[in-house]
Amino acid sequence: MGQGYSPFNRPASVNGLAITSLVLGVVCCVPALGLILGVIALGQIKRRGERGKGLAIGGIVMSSLGTVLLVLSLATGGAHEFWEGFEDEARDSGGSGVTFSVGKGECFDSPSGSLEGEAYDVDKVPCAGDHQAEVFANFKIQEGGYPGDGKISETADDKCYALQNVYAMDSWAVPDNVDVYYFTPTEDSWSLGDREVTCMFGNTDEKGSLKGTLRCDDTTLGADQLAYLQADGILYDALDTAPDEEYVEDDLPGHKEWATRVAKALGDQTELLRAHQWAAADEQPVTDQAKALDQARKEWGQAAKAADADAFYTHYDNGSRLLEGSRAVTARKALGLATTPPSDGGDGGGGGQGSGDSSSEV
Repeated sequence: MGQGYSPFNRPASVNGLAITSLVLGVVCCVPALGLILGVIALGQIKRRGERGKGLAIGGIVMSSLGTVLLVLSLATGGAHEFWEGFEDEARDSGGSGVTFSVGKGECFDSPSGSLEGEAYDVDKVPCAGDHQAEVFANFKIQEGGYPGDGKISETADDKCYALQNVYAMDSWAVPDNVDVYYFTPTEDSWSLGDREVTCMFGNTDEKGSLKGTLRCDDTTLGADQLAYLQADGILYDALDTAPDEEYVEDDLPGHKEWATRVAKALGDQTELLRAHQWAAADEQPVTDQAKALDQARKEWGQAAKAADADAFYTHYDNGSRLLEGSRAVTARKALGLATTPPSDGGDGGGGGQGSGDSSSEV
């Protein structure tokens, strides 16, 4: 049998491992493997007379550099930073129910038209115009296993309602149709490292909107306004500890203890008001209000000693009227703060939330 032949001389084939080694070295996906394949390729090329020596050498060089870079990355924490970046991107890319990043002081509209249920994205808009929500705080839940929807909602509810007073210090300025909402992690987003809760103001009417910022804190207030509202915050905190029982008859001892806390808070409040150095235009109105607060403190003190519910109601009503009386309105007007008490009674002194010149529209 004769030897087969080709009508022309075929060039030697290129070693496949040499090509693979170079590819792995260039893309740096598995540099150690590229280095090993390059060494093997050189041996095969020598034995078989194949082409690709330059490719194999190039693969060895590139893979060696990639291996060195990988070792340095692991030693310096670069790989950890890369993985954290990957997780951040995964959270931002729209995984099921992922809590996206909306910062404190930003306003937005929800594409779904609702602030309830799962949210995948929001449209940020200027706070000066109509908007669906205004973010007043962000905080992270402690690490660990997923605590469950109920526990997360409970944590968000407690902290968001507390943090609203840091962002919006004047409760007299917050419209009655504003309430607190929040975005929380889902079980899916938790598995990607999401721990952030976003607290926001929204309209009580799902179809309603807000207009203008509700921010009223040390970034927007003057020195006298801030001092006034900080003193008022002491009273707000005490008033916010009212008993769960709405009617005094159902828990007279609890209401008397509450009145004791309010009376003490009024004493602390007036002490701060008198200690501050007020501008000339503000000093007399604030001094007059401090006198009214002294009278209110006496009424709340009497309520704390009431023998029965009727006596408690008498002193409670007198004390509440003094908190929201004309002297409080005059002082607030001089300071440039809101002058209409909240319809729900509020704290009577403006220790809650809001901004004096903001508005909300449905």
